[in-house]
Amino acid sequence: MERITMVELEEWQRAQRTFTLLDVRRAKVREADGADIAGTEWRSPDGLFTWKDEIPRDRPVVVVCAHGHEISQGVAATLRAMGLDARFLVDGFAGWRNSGRRVVATGQAGGVA
Repeated sequence: MERITMVELEEWQRAQRTFTLLDVRRAKVREADGADIAGTEWRSPDGLFTWKDEIPRDRPVVVVCAHGHEISQGVAATLRAMGLDARFLVDGFAGWRNSGRRVVATGQAGGVA
């Protein structure tokens, strides 16, 4: 299972590495959190097969869900099966936020509806 830790993701961000950061939390969960990781694009996990071809294939993809379990792992595995370099964020958005890392108000992350 391909994964990335919060520390590794921060290193990628600091190095300004080119990658796609996808937030696949369910809409109600994301709205209740009221925050995103800066730079994420929100995509409904239920619509994976409608938006999968819109994801750039020339860069790594980091997938974030609420806790880094089934949703992000499943989406990342599907994207890998399609030939993308995809991984999930260990501990998900909750881990990121609870560790005191920077978040932005929902909709301010540069996301796609």
